[in-house]
Amino acid sequence: MAAVLLIITAAFAGYILLYYNMCRGSRCRSTAMLKGKTAVVTGANTGIGKETALDLAKRGARVILACRSQEKGEAAAFDIRRESGNPAVLFMHLDLASLKSVRDFAETLLKTEPRLDLLINNAGLMVAGRTEDGFGMVFGVNHLGHFLLTLLLLDLLKSSGQSRIVNVSSGLHRLGSVDFSTLSTHKDLVTGQSLWHCFMAYCHSKLCNVLFTRELANRLEGSSVTCYSLHPGVVATELGRNLNFWMKLPHLIFSKLFCLTPEGGAQTTLHCALQEGLEPLSGRYFSSCALHKVSNMARDDGLAKKLWEVSERMCGLS
Repeated sequence: MAAVLLIITAAFAGYILLYYNMCRGSRCRSTAMLKGKTAVVTGANTGIGKETALDLAKRGARVILACRSQEKGEAAAFDIRRESGNPAVLFMHLDLASLKSVRDFAETLLKTEPRLDLLINNAGLMVAGRTEDGFGMVFGVNHLGHFLLTLLLLDLLKSSGQSRIVNVSSGLHRLGSVDFSTLSTHKDLVTGQSLWHCFMAYCHSKLCNVLFTRELANRLEGSSVTCYSLHPGVVATELGRNLNFWMKLPHLIFSKLFCLTPEGGAQTTLHCALQEGLEPLSGRYFSSCALHKVSNMARDDGLAKKLWEVSERMCGLS
């Protein structure tokens, strides 16, 4: 019995050590206050997005939750107003799976908001299916919708002084690639709809986020707008909500034991949005609130430029 207790104690101690040294993550140390500033956070009704919006609201920002579900978005806005004490938190409808919805959102925002200081492209999913415009759902939402949204809001960001764009990517971008022939024939970066295809589509889309940020920084050089991509950490979010029960169960157990909370997962996003002195690092990639290297493919300026040009055509901008 004593030996069993010793093993259990050692295992528990090992887990605590692992958690606090590897799973808890770093913290955003910025003390910046945001009174008079406006932020848009996509996918802000849950998970990392909601925690990001809450922190920005606590700092005094006007925060717009750009979400697909009106019910969930309005509930999240209510929660954030109550917890932050900031009444300037509101929901606006945005369905990134519809290019028309993206355009409608941008048109409304440009008519109603005199400034935009932070654009946090946070929303992401890993699910089969097609967008309203026929693109693969993961590619369409995680990359293409955010690409169009960013370009439509660029003039407002530029006119608002020192502003930032933050694209939430993933360390899984290292497994991704961009096959333009598949993109041309399938309007997607994968050729099927299986669970494996969904996973790879997610990896590919996260590479697109990094490449988009890199090319965006090149095009913004000399302006007042800077941009950053990031890995939020391994976070217990609702990303796996579409998995079947036998996939969801181990995902849930692993999440509870080893993953960051959404609040912890928001820290690198907040670092990129708020940390003073990051302007010279525009276009770069962060993890654990620090500058990190990306994959070789993610450093390919030619690939980044071609993805931009293809994305423009797909969005009807060229």
